[in-house]
Amino acid sequence: NVLALQDGMLIELGKSVVTIWKAIILSSVISFGIAYLATASLFKPVARWLTTLRFLGFAGITFLFTLWTDSGSSLKVSLLTFGMSVFLVTNALSMIESITQNQIDYARTLHLSGWRITYELAFRDKLDEALDLIRQNAAMGWVILSMVEGLVRSEGGIGDLLLNQSKHLHLGAIFAIQITILIYGLTQDYILQILREFICPYVKFSRAK
Repeated sequence: NVLALQDGMLIELGKSVVTIWKAIILSSVISFGIAYLATASLFKPVARWLTTLRFLGFAGITFLFTLWTDSGSSLKVSLLTFGMSVFLVTNALSMIESITQNQIDYARTLHLSGWRITYELAFRDKLDEALDLIRQNAAMGWVILSMVEGLVRSEGGIGDLLLNQSKHLHLGAIFAIQITILIYGLTQDYILQILREFICPYVKFSRAK
């Protein structure tokens, strides 16, 4: 109650939720866009190069993102989107590479070619896997979020509040914040799972078997 009323924990959580959902949407569009383009040999080297960026730390690139953004809020979203995208594009490429040559050959016997094969095999047939990757990436985003909000503290957020409480060794407050993040994270994960089953209802039936 003290955290919620005096320190504005729920308000800070709301800021973090807005930030992470912006990053989830942006990273999903960017990552899968790159992965689908990589089905063409022209774009594959670029996609492969982008996967190597997951080894970069925020400490070395924050300055560049600061130059490219005009506010603390956009800086947080940009850093978080970058951190989530480099991992998601790696997983998305692995998902697409799991398509077998037999599946591609069969699609060609149906007189499909080029981007139509990409649409049918990589997008439609793998949609449930893609949504599951987004769900997993969204969970990982909360780990990255605390780091990002620690680097960009001008806009607040639950990560900033957590670091403030950690600095003063307020263990009770730290545990309360962590439990709040955990409860929201589980709720978010459940909502994304329900959304996946709604978009791809066959997932529910295959799991029941």
